[in-house]
Amino acid sequence: MRYYDYLVPNVNFFGPGCLEVVGQRCQILGGKHALIVTDQFLATLKDGAVEKTIAYLDEVGIRSSVFSEVHANPKDTDVTAGLTCYQDNQCDIIVTVGGGSPHDCGKAIGIMATHPGKIGDYAGIDTLSHPLPPIVSVNTTAGTASEVTRHCVITDTETHLKYVIVSWRNLPMVSINDPLLMIGKPRALTAATGMDALTHAIEAYVSVDANPVTDAAAIQAIKLIANNLRTAVANGSDLKARENMAYASLLAGMAFNNGNLGYVHAMAHQLGGLYDMPHGVANAILLPHVCRYNLIANVQKFADIAEFLGENTVGCSAIEAAEKAINALFRLSADVAIPGHLSELGVKEQDFELMADNALKDGNAFSNPRKGTKEDIVLIFKDAY
Repeated sequence: MRYYDYLVPNVNFFGPGCLEVVGQRCQILGGKHALIVTDQFLATLKDGAVEKTIAYLDEVGIRSSVFSEVHANPKDTDVTAGLTCYQDNQCDIIVTVGGGSPHDCGKAIGIMATHPGKIGDYAGIDTLSHPLPPIVSVNTTAGTASEVTRHCVITDTETHLKYVIVSWRNLPMVSINDPLLMIGKPRALTAATGMDALTHAIEAYVSVDANPVTDAAAIQAIKLIANNLRTAVANGSDLKARENMAYASLLAGMAFNNGNLGYVHAMAHQLGGLYDMPHGVANAILLPHVCRYNLIANVQKFADIAEFLGENTVGCSAIEAAEKAINALFRLSADVAIPGHLSELGVKEQDFELMADNALKDGNAFSNPRKGTKEDIVLIFKDAY
């Protein structure tokens, strides 16, 4: 008999206009001077999420300093620079604004503000011993769900390896998902982050650590993405599609935060670390190939996924329905213009063995439903090539 835990931020706001609570919530948490962690694009966007966040903080008398040097696939050097900004300005609360990169970097800055050594010292599971400063996460993309998870993903600039710091202490105190902040995002970003959310939901659903509560969140997320991602990519101003994608991302994040992931993420981290490949793109390319590999480990769940994706499985055997799920993933990825092969993105075959070896050491590998070898992972990379 097993028991489960279920971790989410203390307070989660969702829906159009909910950004307005950011100042009030920072005030409740005792913040006096906030470090806003974001990227250069968002920091300079007129009337954008950062500018609005600063205004709401000003309204309640909270000062703010902006650290905008976060890169995609945030680096250990970003964390060091952000910590300096946090300390130099005597900040006492962190507000992350953006997608997964600012959220992860903000968590890492919080770790370094309260723990000795280097950020890489804390790679692994439950390595943190002290509370982080309060973190409030304002989300602007429907994909990574880092605003509701205990995961912090950082790239080592010397080894080019991505590592994950997993701890309940990383959970933001407050998450804010305002779909108005997602209107008009570029098509490629919408597609990549949406496929990232789908990967979260599917990997959590078939994970060996799945439970009935994570399944419920994952199922709804898959359905929402199947019905809304194409529309959100085709028409970035469609508020209903944006809201449903934000809802899906949130649910998928809650699912994998508690049910964990698998080989797609373990392998995608290697592509992000070595090639700086956008995380959502790496996931999208790998997802159908890893699902095909995993299919025999839980045929019925993959057959279920076909139905959640809107496939007609009437009269199909479980294995036939499961194959329909794989084909549906290829089709969805193509419809939203995700590159079809790793070779299109400059990946080199000679790196497959190194990436496969490191993927099996990644924390996400241990909850994959099928246990593979280095040779298996190399073959998956080759299939996706």
